[in-house]
Amino acid sequence: MSSGKNTGWLLLTNDDGIQALGMKLLVESLNQRGHKIVVFAPSTNQSATGMRINLMTPLNWRFRNDLKDEWAVDDKNLHLIELDGTPCDTMIVALDKGLQHILPDVIPRMVVSGVNLGPNMSQDSYHSGTMGAAREAGLYGMPAIASSLTSFEEKGMQYAVDATVQLIEQALEVLPMVPENLRRPSVDISKPHVSRWPIIDENPAWSENPTDALRTAFKNGELMLNINTPPSWNGEFHTTRLGMRWYRDAISFSENSDKQKTATFTIGAASIDHTPVENSDCDAVLLDKSSISCLPTWPQTHPLAIDDRLLTWCLATGKDNYPKWLEI
Repeated sequence: MSSGKNTGWLLLTNDDGIQALGMKLLVESLNQRGHKIVVFAPSTNQSATGMRINLMTPLNWRFRNDLKDEWAVDDKNLHLIELDGTPCDTMIVALDKGLQHILPDVIPRMVVSGVNLGPNMSQDSYHSGTMGAAREAGLYGMPAIASSLTSFEEKGMQYAVDATVQLIEQALEVLPMVPENLRRPSVDISKPHVSRWPIIDENPAWSENPTDALRTAFKNGELMLNINTPPSWNGEFHTTRLGMRWYRDAISFSENSDKQKTATFTIGAASIDHTPVENSDCDAVLLDKSSISCLPTWPQTHPLAIDDRLLTWCLATGKDNYPKWLEI
């Protein structure tokens, strides 16, 4: 893996807000390694907003150059912007000509969402604003990574940042310098990785080269990466699928002096039941490994959905336990 010399621009967002520790440490680490960075993140905490967007609502944005004085960064090739919106709003505004308007010379090569405080595994993938932003980037044709620390405590965040930086630099090895599908200038549903459903070909178009098909899916935004790193990370990665975990007893009920009844949903206070699944993200982090899952961007019946049989190749492990299709 290489450092950030001549690797193009990275577009960063999150759901914890631009001033979150995960964003600060990730920006500092990438900046110190020479990566060009533009942050386009929510101005406030937008956790668990999924893919919510603000319709017909003016969204104010601002440069946050003041943060450069607070963070351990070099001002060169670094732009910090906040938006009064959700994680998905930041990606829509940035990728649908917002960056082109604000910073005409900046063309992002890849999107990174995170590093999130709290796990985004199993069914979290449906609620997570962090993952929602990465998926939204994929809808706009951009390769994207979502990253999380699997704890609601900040201890261990640097481990999650270190693992994320390693994955970013590995992913950049297979990407072109300029995104080839930003805003989807053309749509080709005949690409080898795309499902032919409801027709099931006996010999799918990708069968002779699944690695190339998965790389194309990633480059074109049909496949995203989701990394979850435990605070006790042992330095190892594991290529995974979504696992099974169930939040229990997360609801509390109360009644105030005005007899107004309320219910409070608190994930951090929930107990979690875990069902073991081979090669799952939940099981990997229990072994102190950083889980890397490859997830389709589009629903299974969408014309740009990835062929189900091709997705089985996402579990093939390569050097250093990255997904094999990322191996150079």
